[in-house]
Amino acid sequence: MQKPKVIRTSTIALSLNVLLKGQLSFLKKYYHVIAVAGDDEDLRIAENREGVKTENIAMQRKIAPFKDVISLIKLYFYFKKEKPQIVHSITPKAGLLSMAAACFARVPIRIHTFTGLVFPTRSGVMQRLLIVMDKILCSCATHIYPEGEGVKNDLISYNITSKPLKVLANGNVNGIDTSYFDSNLFSVDDNAKLKKELNIQPNDFVFIFVGRILGDKGINELVAAFEKLSTENKKVKLLLVGPFEEELDPLQEKTTAIINNNKQIISVGYQNDVRPYFAIANALAFPSYREGFPNVVMQAGAMGLPSIVTDINGCNEIIEEQKNGMIIPVKSVAPLYNAMEVMLKDKQMRLNARDMITNRFEQKVVWEALLNEYKTLTA
Repeated sequence: MQKPKVIRTSTIALSLNVLLKGQLSFLKKYYHVIAVAGDDEDLRIAENREGVKTENIAMQRKIAPFKDVISLIKLYFYFKKEKPQIVHSITPKAGLLSMAAACFARVPIRIHTFTGLVFPTRSGVMQRLLIVMDKILCSCATHIYPEGEGVKNDLISYNITSKPLKVLANGNVNGIDTSYFDSNLFSVDDNAKLKKELNIQPNDFVFIFVGRILGDKGINELVAAFEKLSTENKKVKLLLVGPFEEELDPLQEKTTAIINNNKQIISVGYQNDVRPYFAIANALAFPSYREGFPNVVMQAGAMGLPSIVTDINGCNEIIEEQKNGMIIPVKSVAPLYNAMEVMLKDKQMRLNARDMITNRFEQKVVWEALLNEYKTLTA
C-alpha cells in the first residue's frame, strides 16, 4: 500500500534543517515526505540526514510582489504534479504562498504552524498589511496550529481567523532532544579547553546569547545591560553565538562599538553545534522582542542553564519565574541588568533547569502528537 504524501514547506531551508531536525525522518516511516524550500547547503544537509526528497522552490523572506507571484505559481504547479494529501508549512512567507497554492491546487489537507507572529511588534500600515497576509493564509489553510498558547491568544485577539486553533503537546514545533542537549556529554577537560581558547577564566560567570545578532533579538538592550555589569564585575563574560544580520535589522552603532571594544564580550559567530558553548556558560540571556516558541530557551534549559527571557510568547511558557529563570519586560535595560545580578548569586534555578524541560518538552512527545494529528486528518 502506497504511503500518503506529505509536503513540508519553509521559506528558507535553514528552518527545515534546524527547526525540524529529526522530525522529517520520523514522519518518513509513515508517509512519503517531501521538503520544499530554496536550494542551498541547508536543503542538501536536510535531504541527506532526513532521507527525504527535496524540491528547490525559492521564497523571499521580505515582501517582494514579483518574486512572490513566481514562487506561488511554481508551488501551484508542483502541488498539482505531486498530488499530496497534506501540505504543511512553517514560517510566514512559506505559509502564505504554500497555503494559497495548495488551495488553488485543491490539496485536501492544508496545515500551517504559526511559529511566531510578526505583526504584534509592528504598527501602522505595515501591521495592517501583515495582518491581511495572515488572514489570507488562514483562509486558505484547512487547519491552523499555533506553536504555543501565546501565539494562539494573539491570533484570537487580532481576529486573524475563526477556525479552530490547536496547540500540539505542550507547544513547540519540534520539541527538544534531551539526550543530545545534555551537559554531561562534555567533560571538564573539554570545557576547560574551550574556555582557554576564548580567554574565559575558570571562575568567570558566563552569560550566553544564542541566535541571530540583530535588534529584534534584544541585543541592544543586552549589550547595554552587560556593559554596566562588566564595569562593576570583571569576572563576568557575555558570549554571543550567532551571525550578525545587519541587512535585516542593524544594531545601534553604539552597540556595535561596545561589542568590538569590550574585552568581556566574546562573539564567535554562527556555530553548527552550540552545545559546547552552552556547556561552558552559566545562564542564558535572551531578551528577544518576539518569538513563537524559542528552541534556544529549551536547549539552554536541557543543558542545565537557567534563562533570563522577556515576557513574550513562548518564553513565558517555558520559563517559570524564579524556578528555572527570570522574566523581564521587553526592551528594558534596567530590569535585564537587575536579573543578571540576581542570576550571578542564584543556584537553585540552575538545579531546576533541566528537569523542567525534560518533563514538558521531550521531542518524542511532540513528534507523536503530530503523527497522531496527521493520522486523524488522513483517516
